[in-house]
Amino acid sequence: MSSDPAAIKKTMRTYLMVGLALFVFTGITVGVNQIHLASVALAITVALIIAIMKGSMVAAIFMHLSHEKKWIYGALILTVAFFVVLMLLPNLTVSDTIGTQSPYAAAAQRAAAKAEKAEK
Repeated sequence: MSSDPAAIKKTMRTYLMVGLALFVFTGITVGVNQIHLASVALAITVALIIAIMKGSMVAAIFMHLSHEKKWIYGALILTVAFFVVLMLLPNLTVSDTIGTQSPYAAAAQRAAAKAEKAEK
């Protein structure tokens, strides 16, 4: 980092702008909470969008990730990918049919039993 007055002034301006944006997004969060959106899914979606915006500003500016090398971004993308997999894992286990009989196989067995009964 540079210590000349112009660079310090530019950095301070960036921090103040991001701080102001975080303050505005906090106000938006409170406002959205007061509106009481129609569905829970919509409320969660709006809340997550606002949280992602605030979190990305904090990570990029205050954690200085906007100045990091590309491999840091690769690690962050990998983290997000694993997070998505972990969030989807319960849904994948619910739709798991290992150890259960297929409805098609059950219908075929019933049809075979009915045909065998009709032959007798």
